[in-house]
Amino acid sequence: MHKKTVLIFSVFVAYIIFQFLWWEVLLVKQSNEIIKEKQNVVAVSSTNYNSILQEIAELESKKNKRVYMIVGEGTVFLLILLFGIIKVRSSIRKEIEVNEQQKNFILSVSHELKTPIAASKLQLQTLIKHDLNREKQIVLLNNALEETERLNKLVENVLIANQLGNSNLTLQKEQVNLSELLKQTVDRYFLKYKTNKQLIVNVSEGAVIMGDIDLLQSVIINLIENAIKYSNDIINIEVKLVKESSKSIVLISDNGIGIVANEKTKIFEKFFRSGSEDTRKTKGTGIGLYLVKSICTLHGATITVLDNKPKGSVFKIEFNNGI
Repeated sequence: MHKKTVLIFSVFVAYIIFQFLWWEVLLVKQSNEIIKEKQNVVAVSSTNYNSILQEIAELESKKNKRVYMIVGEGTVFLLILLFGIIKVRSSIRKEIEVNEQQKNFILSVSHELKTPIAASKLQLQTLIKHDLNREKQIVLLNNALEETERLNKLVENVLIANQLGNSNLTLQKEQVNLSELLKQTVDRYFLKYKTNKQLIVNVSEGAVIMGDIDLLQSVIINLIENAIKYSNDIINIEVKLVKESSKSIVLISDNGIGIVANEKTKIFEKFFRSGSEDTRKTKGTGIGLYLVKSICTLHGATITVLDNKPKGSVFKIEFNNGI
């Protein structure tokens, strides 16, 4: 459908340009014919040879000026028309891309919502149908809670993205101990990775900034989840905080598949996901890193992505210290 729309638009534009050029040629031709007829009239209506030559020369000059005027004005109009066409075509293409991204986003969100709901339902149905011992009950309940937490984080991301899109997200700024926030977030959401030594926390104490604690926590969660998602089978993540005199630098590194150079700026765009829908293996909605970038910007912080050694990625956030 999108290709058909672009094709129809291209044919329509080609027709307009062709008709315009044809009209310009006809106008020049008509002007030349009018001048030629006037020259013939002058030639037969006067006996003064010098006067005839002078009038014919004046008519020839007028003809050339008229041709230049027609061609010049036509060229300017054509350039303006082409500029407008290019802009419209670019807007159409952008709209098509956004619609496609939104379609993929809706499909991804639908899948991401169904997965934890189905998993939680299965855990609870198992508890109801079977008479399990206390240890197995706790395992199933913990699994259900984990899936519920995953669902809650996804819903929060969607709500924040909607607020950002409508420009009505307001910061509830307060004094935040960034050192404690990092440690608490890891212990609450990623404790099993920390316990299994898959996630290392290396935090300098006493880093204090001004910010919205809930949004800052969302940044940490999204970056760590992103690191886990792209780590494949071997998870080796470090969450590091370096406190300097005027800045606090958060570094979240992994040894995963890394990010190719031409995607390092695109990954922060809304709905962008690396690769194609058919070839990519990782799940996601394409809004996590968009939220991270937007929230960092709202806090006056800068975020960059670097290559890790020997492989993987490092997300670096620089916050300004202050109370």
